[in-house]
Amino acid sequence: MLTIYHNPQWGKSRKSVEILKEKKIEFQSVEYIKKGLTRDEIISISKKLNLRPKDFIRKKDKIVTELGLEKELENDDKILDAIITYPKILERPIIIYKEKAIIARPAELLYDFL
Repeated sequence: MLTIYHNPQWGKSRKSVEILKEKKIEFQSVEYIKKGLTRDEIISISKKLNLRPKDFIRKKDKIVTELGLEKELENDDKILDAIITYPKILERPIIIYKEKAIIARPAELLYDFL
């Protein structure tokens, strides 16, 4: 089953959900800001995206700049810890299907992914 990590308050997340519904694709929704993420979940997402953690955080987010994370981008452990503590810094929405994943920004990327 397809999984979407998102926040329904954000337009790009809602648009991705609309596309999934339009295509009649069953999916599991994970509101990661409410639920939080474990280190293992983030590592799994990283592998499926084929990206390092630094590559799927919102580098211009206020939290990232306040914490000085732009100086720690090469330290995967620090970035993982920051995502666990501040899940809002994660790029979204992230769509996972089997062993592949994408960041659906823009949401229309889903059409090729699906």
